[in-house]
Amino acid sequence: MSATRHRRRFLASAAAAGAALALPGLALAAGFLSDRITVRTEGSGPDVILIPGMNSSPRAWATTVAALPGYRYHIVQLAGFAGLPSGGNRAGEVSAPVAEEIARYIRAAGLSRPAVVGHSMGGTIGLMLAARHPDALSRLMVVDMFPFLGLMFGGPAATPASLQPMADKVSASMRGLAPEDRVARATTTIAGMVNSAAFRAGAIEDAAASDPDVTARSYRELIVTDLRPELPRIAVPTTVLYVQPKGAPLTEAQLDAFYQGAYAGLKGVELKRIPDSAHFIMWDQPLRFQAELRAFLKPA
Repeated sequence: MSATRHRRRFLASAAAAGAALALPGLALAAGFLSDRITVRTEGSGPDVILIPGMNSSPRAWATTVAALPGYRYHIVQLAGFAGLPSGGNRAGEVSAPVAEEIARYIRAAGLSRPAVVGHSMGGTIGLMLAARHPDALSRLMVVDMFPFLGLMFGGPAATPASLQPMADKVSASMRGLAPEDRVARATTTIAGMVNSAAFRAGAIEDAAASDPDVTARSYRELIVTDLRPELPRIAVPTTVLYVQPKGAPLTEAQLDAFYQGAYAGLKGVELKRIPDSAHFIMWDQPLRFQAELRAFLKPA
């Protein structure tokens, strides 16, 4: 089967699978075929690309999109997450190829240096995009993500190589869970990531509907991917919002220093800790998040 026919079949199945998750008024981006992502657009105005995190769907951005009109939002959905077929993400890495697909989408859609906002794994993808395609975007917001997630597992001395055995073990354990155990783990995990109880059911639904193999490989990739050496290549204005993780053995001052050290290679980065929020800042502190995003998107 040709690549074009394969992408068309994937797009048809992805559209059917994702129909229930679509935001009101969203439409698949015309003329763009990919077996790694789908992109839905809404609104009019300056272009903003929204990239959700691992196991998430466009619902992560629904309240934000509704609250901040006046932009043309391009909402990315990763194949293998939240009920979409795994498509081109069924083997190998996920974040890095998806970053390349988003760069291709920007070219194919004729976008002129859009703003990019990425949550969690979407933040990693945004960093890759900004470092490897510096002319593709105008600015970047990373929502609660380190440039090297492995630091949270192995401490400041961690390296991708030193973390390989642990990452392999974590990935294997995730992949080996029975369906009911995956739901139970997702329920526990989401409880720690989302303070606002009203949003937890949707996040759990998305996680339960995600392909366990794509999830396991994605998480492994995040643990062993160190983007700190690439940060000096990012020339666009960058804002990083982050939270104090539940149960983290760090004071707020220590966490601030941790982020400052992790992002030291990114000149001019704005680091902002958001209080009283878990991982999904857009849900737990919507007014603060919307204010930060509005300021971020304001023309220079």
